[in-house]
Amino acid sequence: MPPTSSPDDLTAARDLAEALRLTLRRLIREFRRETDDLGFSKLQFLLLAIICERPGVGVGELARLENLRGPTVSTQIKTLETAGAVTRAAPNVEDRRRVGLFPTDKGRAAIEALRRRRTDWLTQRIAALTPQSRRAIEQAIGPLGELAP
Repeated sequence: MPPTSSPDDLTAARDLAEALRLTLRRLIREFRRETDDLGFSKLQFLLLAIICERPGVGVGELARLENLRGPTVSTQIKTLETAGAVTRAAPNVEDRRRVGLFPTDKGRAAIEALRRRRTDWLTQRIAALTPQSRRAIEQAIGPLGELAP
């Protein structure tokens, strides 16, 4: 907030923040339900998505990125490896000590299936809205994006 904000502006911003937080929490809960029958846990999908976005990432870096304990991440990665979703390989010939994680075709397919499912779920909900509500969401996307640049 700019330093010139009035107490009324801050109160309105706080009310809006609370309403947005609650709405986001409900949306996230619904998104997470979409993982239930795809064969991986929510945490495994989270880690797999990061590995797909950052091939070669290490276990320690994954733990730091998600503020998780290393052993927790290691256990989940072992499960993903056993399932054939992730492989380990040395990403850099100059530093063979560092082992990177890479998605397999099966891992990428699982992430794509989840993204499609979530997009389809959201598409159905948006399609059921009034044209005015859809326009309001469209107009809010830009400012919402500014909250997390």
